[in-house]
Amino acid sequence: MIDTHCHIYLDQFKEDLKEVLDRAGQVGITDICMPAITFDSLEQMDRLHHPDITFHKMAGIHPCDVRDIPKNFDNQLYEHCRESEIIAVGETGLDYYWSQDWVNNQEISLRVHCEVARELDKPIVLHNRESTTDLLDIIEEEQDGRLRGVWHCYTGSVDEGKRALDLNLHLGVGGVTTFKNAGVDKSIAEMPTDKLILETDAPFLAPHP
Repeated sequence: MIDTHCHIYLDQFKEDLKEVLDRAGQVGITDICMPAITFDSLEQMDRLHHPDITFHKMAGIHPCDVRDIPKNFDNQLYEHCRESEIIAVGETGLDYYWSQDWVNNQEISLRVHCEVARELDKPIVLHNRESTTDLLDIIEEEQDGRLRGVWHCYTGSVDEGKRALDLNLHLGVGGVTTFKNAGVDKSIAEMPTDKLILETDAPFLAPHP
């Protein structure tokens, strides 16, 4: 099994990282894909090692971290993502839950990530929180046939999910699916299984106890 979205490099795992990775290996996790939060995430990722698990790095800036867009951001992102060890661009996207004060910066950042993903032919990883329509609208505008990726933590309706599939996205399935009041299980039941990928988003989005 592959965990396609896991922040295993964060300090929350500092005290028991080996135990966490050992348990993951024991239940059949062979690969962990790690989305970035900021460019500093890449150095944190480099510290990870385990004999039974292969780690895969992504590069990008999370939408909640674009309050100040770095100078030459587009060039920096391109230079990081062009490295062969970087498997995907992100995570990027929109997040209207915590604040809508920086929505313009989030959109600028998202479009830059899309441009880099297209140019380098690498998938893009999309964060979405209370911003589904705007997110899919932007992806549709940016889609020229080259853009591909995943709607991380898919929580949409059936129609939104099908629209995402039409835009060449896969759907990331994680812990939220186990909460019956979320309704995600019903939406996922209508989606083709070859378009669903597994993720934990650890240490966030734990499943129902």
